[in-house]
Amino acid sequence: MMIINDGGVILFDKSQLMRGTLEGCILKIISLEVTYGYEIMIKLKSYGFDEIQEGTIYPLLVRLEKKELIYAEFRPSPLGPSRKYYSITKDGLEMLNSFEAYWNNISAAVGKILSLEGKVDG
Repeated sequence: MMIINDGGVILFDKSQLMRGTLEGCILKIISLEVTYGYEIMIKLKSYGFDEIQEGTIYPLLVRLEKKELIYAEFRPSPLGPSRKYYSITKDGLEMLNSFEAYWNNISAAVGKILSLEGKVDG
C-alpha cells in the first residue's frame, strides 16, 4: 500500500512494520521489569520511538495479553487509582527470543541491501 503525503511524496506504510516491531520492543521492556503502560511509552520514546502515543501502546498491550504473552494485574498507585502492571509469561519470553533472533537476521540483511551503491532503476 502506498501513502502519499501533502507534498506529493510517496511514503511506505509504516503501521505494519511498526506494530510488529513495537510488540517485540514492549516484550523486551516488560521482560526486564514489571511495569505499566505509561512507563512503557516513556521508555519507548526515550529510545527513539518519538511518534508513540498512548493510543498505540494500549491496544498492543491488550493484544499481547490476549495472546498470553504478558500477564496483567492491578496494583495500588501512589498517585491515584490502581495501575495495571504487566509481567512477561513463559510464552512471552519464547516469543521475545524468537523476535530477537529474527530481528538480528532481518536487520543485518536490510542493512546490507540499503548500503548498496549504484544506480537504482525505477
